Amino acid sequence: MRRTILIFIIFLSLSVSQAYPYWIWTPKTNKWVNPKRAVKPTPKEQFDFAKSLYDIKNYKDAKLEFKKVLKHYPKAFEAAESQYYLGAAEDAEGNYYGAYLDYQKVIDKYPFSERIPQIIEREYKIAEIFMAGEKRKAMGMTLPVDNPAIEIFSKVIENSTYGPLAASAQYKLGLVLKSLSRYYEAEEAFNKVISNYPDSEWIEAAKFQIASSRAALSRGPYYDQGATKEAKEKFQEFVKEHPDAVLSREAEENIAKLNEKEAENNYNIAMFYEKQKAYSSARLYYNDVIQNYSNSKWAAKALERIQVLDNTKKK
Repeated sequence: MRRTILIFIIFLSLSVSQAYPYWIWTPKTNKWVNPKRAVKPTPKEQFDFAKSLYDIKNYKDAKLEFKKVLKHYPKAFEAAESQYYLGAAEDAEGNYYGAYLDYQKVIDKYPFSERIPQIIEREYKIAEIFMAGEKRKAMGMTLPVDNPAIEIFSKVIENSTYGPLAASAQYKLGLVLKSLSRYYEAEEAFNKVISNYPDSEWIEAAKFQIASSRAALSRGPYYDQGATKEAKEKFQEFVKEHPDAVLSREAEENIAKLNEKEAENNYNIAMFYEKQKAYSSARLYYNDVIQNYSNSKWAAKALERIQVLDNTKKK
């Protein structure tokens, strides 16, 4: 009888091992256990095991083990640390968006974690990576937004409104929006630098970028005279406030370009009136170009047209 039972146990063991090669019998619990899925008896042991895998750069298995801490010991101190290391593992693998999502969960779920300043700094660096145009896909998954830098810089500001990185995150958020031709949103972001961080080192640059955003609007497919005027005024104000700034030279160049744009627009209006034979109105706009935009190439053209009008009148 004993021999029959022994044979049956051996047969059963072989059958189970073939079907479930990672399962073993534990006499203590009288159960079959898969060591790969088993959790350590304490959160510290489970965390230490996961961390040991992380330390040897076995990130795939480390993530599985950190997730066990979160699942089985969600209220333990090690849970917050495990969530942080999930982000760190994704970060190390180059999955920056996934890393950001995992880092943000530490802030959302464990607001008293000592890692938060470190996480905010890392999120800021990840936003800069996306801002530079790198890694626009995450582990083969198309990212849910045009540029994750917008979302991440916004979170850095939200996570620490008046922290050491908030003002620069606000400014760089504006730069990203501007690079996507979202000029009104960019201008709003730059204005927040001025209103929320009046003592920031980014104030000067933010004022310049507001003027630059306005100028970009004026260069759109449809000429916006109001935007051109406002942009020029803002550049002029910037030069007046910061005459020695490096950006002032660029501002002056932009003022010259905007003047050229205004001159061209007025010249075209004059041409329109001339074609309609509304010569007095045409002459008015040609004279405006000559008097107010004398340094532009359109001034010489306007003078030529006035001479043509004068000769026409004599005939």
